[in-house]
Amino acid sequence: MDRFDAYLHSLFQDDIPSTVLEAMQYSLFAGGKRVRPQLLLLALEGYGIDPKLGYPMAAAIEMIHTYSLIHDDLPAMDDDDLRRGKPTCHKQFSEASAILAGDGLLTKAFYTASLSKVDPSIQVELIQALSQYAGCDGMIYGQCLDIQEESDPDPTLEKLIEVDLYKTGKLIALPLAAAALIANHPEDRKIMNELGEAIGIQFQIQDDILDATSNEESMGKSLSDAENEKATVVSLLTLEKAKELEAAYTKSIHELLSKLHGDFGALKKLIAALETRTH
Repeated sequence: MDRFDAYLHSLFQDDIPSTVLEAMQYSLFAGGKRVRPQLLLLALEGYGIDPKLGYPMAAAIEMIHTYSLIHDDLPAMDDDDLRRGKPTCHKQFSEASAILAGDGLLTKAFYTASLSKVDPSIQVELIQALSQYAGCDGMIYGQCLDIQEESDPDPTLEKLIEVDLYKTGKLIALPLAAAALIANHPEDRKIMNELGEAIGIQFQIQDDILDATSNEESMGKSLSDAENEKATVVSLLTLEKAKELEAAYTKSIHELLSKLHGDFGALKKLIAALETRTH
């Protein structure tokens, strides 16, 4: 991902220096896994398309993801002090700077997506998808549900999975759906969408399991769910049942992967690595 990171850095070269810009870059280059860009670029590779064609959209998605983490860590949301092994943005700078840094990344994401060198009609579809998957019908809806769940006296697994689907799954489905658009394979968009949503739900189930079995040092972030008495898959099901549910999603993911046409070996390896991650 070194070439992609170099591209990401290049997008800020002409920006006016400011505390907000420093805060944006602090969080964007804080050592994230770049899971979403990797999914997009490896999916393009599977279609036989030069991954560089997906750099603008991959960068836009990573900006959206990073902004969501900055805002999610704020005192009004999860109130976390640690992210990726470093102080969260509002702890390193200030709450006001963190809010503006998130706003800046969100706004810059749409400009960056517009740089995609594809047919104008596909360019419009990509920007529409960015808004749809990240907005009030996607990730932000999931965040809204998440806040509501905190005061729900009767949390259920179904409600929690819905939170995971929107809050995490939509922004993992987006790069895969975008790859199908960029590669001009619209017929695969439905499968890619379902695949990404399943990966996102499984990813969050894994997080709940890791939160229950790991520590802040190895996770690189605050483990605030138990402290905040937040409902998780583990608290609702037990650790053993949570692992069984994770395995069921793994099976679904592999079934969806088998429906794709192309050489998706590298994409499958990444997904396998996500299934066995430890942080």
